[in-house]
Amino acid sequence: MASKPGILTDWPWKPLGSFKYLILAPWVLHSIYSFITKDGKERSLPYLLIFPSIFWRMLHNQIWISFSRYRTANGKNRIVDKSIEFEQVDRESNWDDQVILSGIVFYVVYMTFSGVPHMPLWRTDGVILTILLHTGPVEFLYYWLHRALHHHYLYLHYHSHHHSSIVTEPISSVIHPFAEHLAYFLLFSIPQLTTILMGKSSVVAIVGYITYIDFMNNMGHCNFEMIPRTVFSAFALLKYLMYTPSYHSLHHTEIRTNYSLFMPIYDYIFGTMNKSSDLLYEKSLKQPEEIPDVVHLTHLVTPQSIYHLRLGFTSLASKPYTSKWYIRALWPLAFSVMLTWTHGRSYILERNRFNKFNIQTWVVPKFKKQYLSEWRNESINSLIEEAILKADKNGIKVLSLGLFNQGDELNRYGELYILRNPKLKTKVVDGSSLAVAVVLNKIPEGTTQVFFRGNLSKVAYFVSSALCQMGIQVVTSHKDEYEKLNAKLKNIECGNKLVVSQRYDEKVWLVGDGLTKEEQLKASKGTLFIPFAQFPPKKWRKDCLYHTTPAMMSPKSFQNIDSCENWLPRRAMSASRVAGVIHALEGWNVDECGNTMFNVEKIWEASLRHGFRPLPILTGSYYH
Repeated sequence: MASKPGILTDWPWKPLGSFKYLILAPWVLHSIYSFITKDGKERSLPYLLIFPSIFWRMLHNQIWISFSRYRTANGKNRIVDKSIEFEQVDRESNWDDQVILSGIVFYVVYMTFSGVPHMPLWRTDGVILTILLHTGPVEFLYYWLHRALHHHYLYLHYHSHHHSSIVTEPISSVIHPFAEHLAYFLLFSIPQLTTILMGKSSVVAIVGYITYIDFMNNMGHCNFEMIPRTVFSAFALLKYLMYTPSYHSLHHTEIRTNYSLFMPIYDYIFGTMNKSSDLLYEKSLKQPEEIPDVVHLTHLVTPQSIYHLRLGFTSLASKPYTSKWYIRALWPLAFSVMLTWTHGRSYILERNRFNKFNIQTWVVPKFKKQYLSEWRNESINSLIEEAILKADKNGIKVLSLGLFNQGDELNRYGELYILRNPKLKTKVVDGSSLAVAVVLNKIPEGTTQVFFRGNLSKVAYFVSSALCQMGIQVVTSHKDEYEKLNAKLKNIECGNKLVVSQRYDEKVWLVGDGLTKEEQLKASKGTLFIPFAQFPPKKWRKDCLYHTTPAMMSPKSFQNIDSCENWLPRRAMSASRVAGVIHALEGWNVDECGNTMFNVEKIWEASLRHGFRPLPILTGSYYH
C-alpha cells in the first residue's frame, strides 16, 4: 500500500475476492456461443481469441514467477542480496488484477470498434507501425509519466506502493494502484488503438505487443542478471534499446535514476542514467552460485503440492497446505510435471540466511504415495544418496532429512547412506531428538496419562520411554503396539506406566500414521491430539484440539521465509529442518541417524537459545 493511499487505489472488484474472474464470464460465454451458432462469415475469431489471450498472459506471468524463484534460490547472478518476506508476498498477491482489466478492455474495444470483429491474423504494416509507435511515443511519454510519479504528491499517494518492493520479482512489475494502472493502459493503448483506427491492426500485432510488454516487465524485475555480455558485444546499440534486470534494479534501490520503460535511451538523453549501471551489470554476471552451509532435503506431498511450493503459485505457497477443488482440477498438468521429474534429480527450492549461515531446502521429486511403495525404495534411495553426495562434494556441513526421506524401512533413518559412504564429511541428521523434545514439551503440565496410537517409529519409542521415566502412564489400545513398546522399553523400569486399555478417556493423545476416523470419534470431548509422525492426522472432530506435527517457530532474524512449509503456519519449521540448522550452529560434528538419538535436553536448550520457540495451538486448530 502507498504511504498515503489516494483515490482509486483499490481495484473495483476487490470485494469479490477469488470470484473476481466471474466479471469476464458473460463475455467469455457469449464469445463461445456466438462462434458456435453463427455462420462462417459472421463468426469473429478475434472475439473468440480474447479469452485464450487472457489465459496466455496468466500462464506467461506464472512461468516467469517460477523461473525467477528457481534461479534466485541458488544465488547465481543475484543482484540484490536481501530477503523477501510474507509482507511483500501478500502485497503482490493481486498481480492478476491487471490481467482481468486487460480482458475487460479487450472486450470493450471489440464492441466499440466495427473493424475489430473481422481483424486479420497478420498484417505486416500494422506490426511495423506498432513497433514504431512503441519506440517513439510510448517510451517517451512513459519516461515523463514515470518521472511525474516520483513527484512528492504522486509518489506518496500512488507510486510508493510499487517501490515498497526493494527486492523485486517478476510480479512486482504490475503491482500498482488501480489509478496508476489506468494511466499505463491509456499509454499502452496508443499503438493498438492507432492501428485499429487506421485499419492496419491484426491479432498477432495486439497479442504480440501485450506479450512483449509482459516479457520485458517480468524480465526487468527479476532479481538476477540474465542478459549475457555477448548480446551487447554483438549489438552495441542494443544497450540503448533494451534494459537489463540490474539496470532496473537500481531504480528500486536508488529511486531517482533509470526511469525508462524498456529502452534506456531516454535516460541517456535526459541525464538520468545511473552511473553505476554498467558496474552492477558486470558484478551481477560474476556472482557465483551460492554454496550453503546447511541443506534440508524434503519431498513433495502429493502431485498437486507442486502448486503449493514457492516455485508454484505464490498465493498458495504463502499459506499452509490444504487440498482445494480447483487445484485438484489441475491434476493433468501436475501429472505431466511429475512424469518429467520421474527420472530427475533433487532441486533447490528455497534459500535462507540465519546467523551468517546460508541454508537451502532441496526437494526430491517424489511424493508421499511413492514412498509408501516398497518397489520404489531403490530409486528413491538413489535420489537421496545422490543429494547427500552432492552436498558432501560442495562442502556442506549438515544435511537434514525431512518427511519420508528418513524412515526405518527405507533407509534406517538415514543410516544406510553412512554405511555406504563411510568417508562422508557432511553430517546426516534426521532430527529425531528435537522431534522428541517438541512432542514432550507439547504435553500440558500436570498430565498423568497419555493415549498412544499410531505406527511406531524411532520418535515414538523414545517419547514413550521418556514419558514412562517422567512418571506419565502410556496407554495403548492395541496389543501388538503394547508388546513392541514393552520390548523396546525392557531396560527401563516402567512398572505400571505402560498399559493396554480401550476406555479412550485420556485427554491427551499422542498419534502417528495409522490413526483411524473411528478411533478419533471415540475420543472424549476436548481431547488434545499431538502428532509424533511426519504427517498430520486428518481432523474429524470439531470439539477437539489438534496440534501440528513436530515443529518450531523460527526467529525473526531467520531471513527470506516467504512460503509455508507444507501444512505448518507461517514462519514455522519442521523439527528435522530446525535440527539441521542447530547442529550446524553448534558445530556438532556427529550424525543423527539409525538408532542414534542425540541428547534431547541439549538440542532443546540450544534451539531455544538460538531463538526458536515452541509452536502454540493456533486459532483454527479445531476441525475445519
